[in-house]
Amino acid sequence: MRKFLLVLVALLLMTNAASAEKILFIPHDNRPVSNQQPAEVVAQLGYEILMPPAELLTRPDELWHWLDENAPSADAAVIATDALLYGGLIPSRSHNIDADELQARLKRLETLRQKNFFLKIYAFGSLMRTPRYGTPGDIEEPAYYGEHGGDIFALTALLDKKETDALTAEEQTQLDALQKKIPDEILDDYFARRVKNFAATCRLVDFAGDGVIDYLVIGRDDNAPLSQTHRENRHLLAYIEANAAGHAQSHAGIDEYAMLLLTRAVCDLRDEAPKVHVQFNRGVGAETVPAYSDEQLGDSIRDEILIAGGISVNSPKRADLVMFVNTDRDGRTFHIHNSCPPEDLPRRERRRLRRNAKYFAAQIEDAVAKKLPVSVADVTFANGSDVALMNELRRRGLLFKLQSYSGWNTATNTSGFALGTGILSRHMNATSREKILARRYLDDWGYQTFVRTKIAEDLAKLPDGREIYLHPGEHEAAITARETELMREFIAKNLPRRKFLNGVTVTNPWHRMFECEIHFAD
Repeated sequence: MRKFLLVLVALLLMTNAASAEKILFIPHDNRPVSNQQPAEVVAQLGYEILMPPAELLTRPDELWHWLDENAPSADAAVIATDALLYGGLIPSRSHNIDADELQARLKRLETLRQKNFFLKIYAFGSLMRTPRYGTPGDIEEPAYYGEHGGDIFALTALLDKKETDALTAEEQTQLDALQKKIPDEILDDYFARRVKNFAATCRLVDFAGDGVIDYLVIGRDDNAPLSQTHRENRHLLAYIEANAAGHAQSHAGIDEYAMLLLTRAVCDLRDEAPKVHVQFNRGVGAETVPAYSDEQLGDSIRDEILIAGGISVNSPKRADLVMFVNTDRDGRTFHIHNSCPPEDLPRRERRRLRRNAKYFAAQIEDAVAKKLPVSVADVTFANGSDVALMNELRRRGLLFKLQSYSGWNTATNTSGFALGTGILSRHMNATSREKILARRYLDDWGYQTFVRTKIAEDLAKLPDGREIYLHPGEHEAAITARETELMREFIAKNLPRRKFLNGVTVTNPWHRMFECEIHFAD
């Protein structure tokens, strides 16, 4: 009889879980970090993830049709409004969609809500970014940004300051000169698109206030304390406060939102509010203003905890997750993995980083020894891991004793992914957690700091090496073969033996070397 009751209870639990385990997810593009990787984390918990075919992400009308068809079967939906409105994050920066068409697409969100009254809708979008400079051939901005990007950034920084503080006579002269230097047709195109996008963003905020969207996050990627993105955000914050306080949020970052909102969806489905304690490396710590952000990192992480559905706590003993944040002592962000040939740090800086890594790793080791659930957000470098820290974690046998790790990109991208993964990994079995950790070690440490750096060093010896590095073209097959060879060398040297690490391969799905996709054999 007892055995029969246990079987019956198990069946009931399975039935109840199945009725609440379907999450619809529309990413803002098909990069692995935006698309596959956050979905993989949630799938490890047993949830069914409904995702559109990747080719639909650039076709808003077809994507809307897919959403309408699949929403009724889901319990929650995490959707990128940039995909639904513009065809993706990058198209949102260079599209020529007229304002009426954008408003018609926005109207479909109201219809979605009317047809799916009980569906939890978590949405994320972006303010247009303002890079400090342009790179010729860059696909992420209008073509003219390659030539005029630096001047556009400087112009908008002065316009931003002019609205909040008086310009000096020298700055006013500089502003006047930039307005004359940049062709009118370029400025007209640049600002007209931003006006349309900002109006669409305000409509999304209205939807959050009216309950069409349950929770909305608007991001600002690649910006600075003085920039057009920062300028627009000041106006957006006032609009949110007046129309959707508590239901919408503006946050520094963008690529981490899929992970954070998927985490929030899971927490809501499980009726949980995880408690998170944050500890920074010594020095400036929480007051760090990292590259590509316009605010202190402590404020950004506080916001990320809210986005994920968590609660900040002051004591690590009370926390469901203790997140250690590896900041530079002086609050700097290092850029040494993005160029061809790669830059190098002076010996004095390398020694200082090693000392900081030993101190920080000792704090992590102590927390792990106390059985605290530890996550590491590695933000000292703008792209890729702090090698000194990773060597310390490896030497101390801590790599697979963490709940989560991230060190892949900008500070908020990194902290958001580490946070969301750390919250969810509490419910994973050991193998699932280790596989998620391994992917981050291979991508952030193995690829960004070793594989890509080594290939960049080799390419720098060729006359056209820099061009191949930026646009592999016909050399891509040879490059990915070399990437796979180097990655397997990295695994053998740095990671403990695990079955799923046998036969790892590497590809570049966006046909560039900035990001990669890791393929496990099983």
